[in-house]
Amino acid sequence: MSVTPSRRTVLRGAAVAATLPLAGALSTGAASAAAPACRTTDLGANVLVFDPSMGDAAIQAQVDAVFNVQQSNQFGTERYALAFKPGTYNVDINVGFYTHVLGLGDSPDDVVINGHVTVDAQWLGGNGTQNFWRSAENLCIVPPDGLERWAVSQAAPMRRTHVKGNMTLWPSPPGNRWSSGGFLADSMVDGQVESGSQQQWLSRNDTFGSWTGSNWNMVFVGVQGAPAQSFPTPPMTTVDHTPAVREKPFLTVDRHGSYQVFVPALRRNSTGTTWASGQAAGHSIPLSRFHVARPGDSAATLNRALSQGQHLLLTPGIYQLSSALQVSRPGTVVLGLGLATLQATHGNSLIEVDDIGDVSIAGVLLEAASAGSRVLLRVGDGRSRKNHSAQPTALFDVFARIGGAVPGGASVSIQIDSNDVIVDHIWAWRADHGNDGSVGWSVNPADTGFLVNGDRVTAYGLFVEHYQKYEVLWNGNHGRTYFFQNEHPYDVPTQTAWTHDGTNGYAAYKVADSVTDHLAWGLGSYCFFNLEADIYTDRAYEVPDTPGVVFTDLMTVCLNGAGGGGILHCINNSGNPVQNGFGTYSMKGYSNSVASA
Repeated sequence: MSVTPSRRTVLRGAAVAATLPLAGALSTGAASAAAPACRTTDLGANVLVFDPSMGDAAIQAQVDAVFNVQQSNQFGTERYALAFKPGTYNVDINVGFYTHVLGLGDSPDDVVINGHVTVDAQWLGGNGTQNFWRSAENLCIVPPDGLERWAVSQAAPMRRTHVKGNMTLWPSPPGNRWSSGGFLADSMVDGQVESGSQQQWLSRNDTFGSWTGSNWNMVFVGVQGAPAQSFPTPPMTTVDHTPAVREKPFLTVDRHGSYQVFVPALRRNSTGTTWASGQAAGHSIPLSRFHVARPGDSAATLNRALSQGQHLLLTPGIYQLSSALQVSRPGTVVLGLGLATLQATHGNSLIEVDDIGDVSIAGVLLEAASAGSRVLLRVGDGRSRKNHSAQPTALFDVFARIGGAVPGGASVSIQIDSNDVIVDHIWAWRADHGNDGSVGWSVNPADTGFLVNGDRVTAYGLFVEHYQKYEVLWNGNHGRTYFFQNEHPYDVPTQTAWTHDGTNGYAAYKVADSVTDHLAWGLGSYCFFNLEADIYTDRAYEVPDTPGVVFTDLMTVCLNGAGGGGILHCINNSGNPVQNGFGTYSMKGYSNSVASA
């Protein structure tokens, strides 16, 4: 495969300031003046709820209007959710930035889209490596030509979806057709999935007719129809069963127009989807028990609702918060629609969860909009002996952003102090490009993307990029990671600026010396230093030499040209360098100083 040395083009002034056509009519139950429908629960102006009675043409016009604003709106402020009530629709849905497409049925097959639900990359000349911050879930997609296209990179999950046909994961021609990272969970593809140019991918608890293609790091956990284990040639990592997970909560509506949030139950040693054999196990929470939040709600307003025992449904938009949301009740659900974005405006944290179980934080983008935040999201407060394994707290599609849209800094993006927490797809990103004045070594400072102090923490889909020190730092015991994707910071100004204790750079994934048990599968770490400085890091992964710490299927990639530096070792002092030109190095495993290349 061909890879660009500058994987992401720097965009200047990329945010779109536009007024959406028909904006005055974009409210729940009223798709347009020409096609009104029964008004039900008001979810705000930026949640468009569609019903088959509105007519396909009217629905298509509004879907297209949203895409016209959001197609290239990478760092804009607009946020939308396109919600479809149960029924059949003959529409094509292009999914742009900050757009969340969701079915409102109990099963994915309750909402049938006879058309495409597409992510492509023609807005960037066919380069899909910046197709971030969008999602689709709880739909049945019947593409008329038999091919569904979902050409995404980070922070673009597809969940709980039934594709009646084939699926491809790279952009359409023309252009270079790159794509780089994605997450598919609790989904079924009747035909073949073609990875194409995808550099790395995680599939969890899916069912495929078949799979074809690979590049750097393709990981399958609890997937029926997954390719056989074959890393590094081809680089397939296959784990037969998912040890413990529950699926992301999702919004539903019944035939009376009443909304609920369904919270799926915990599953152990599972394969395949939750829904293919009947209704998923779990429980529903009526929307009357939620505070339906709107942009402009203060932290005090949201915390008052939480203290009164309410859950939070964050409707699309940007929430500027001067203090953190305090989650102190077990079983609380904080669910975002349309990439709801929380901004730390006063050097504060954004979400703090007590050392409790059964909490769900899902579908939110956390952003440092000021300097000096110590942490953006924290679960627990210091080391604890509490066991939450029966009812673990879980994070789903939680994305952190330092820089890019606005300048800001935070020492740690996500910190897990509680035990038994499940992390199901995160992207912690210190921006390497963005709006003018939002990116630079001292403009958007951030030490660590993901810090774990708790024991028995499990991560499915750990995407962490460009942080300035250890990007992942794991201090807790009995940790498990299934899929890791990383890029070292692009913008290191000098080697001196990126050196500690006589060591060049920082490992991307550091397991503390005190840890005695830690397992990880399917890890990729890449470097590209874009200031034309000769920058090196001594290793990508750093772990204690103890039998209980085992890394399976790990690799490094250098995207620099000659003289641009590189990664000198893969893990600890093992593994060949990748440097001074394009290079890839793979290892089948590492344990107790015994490396398998």
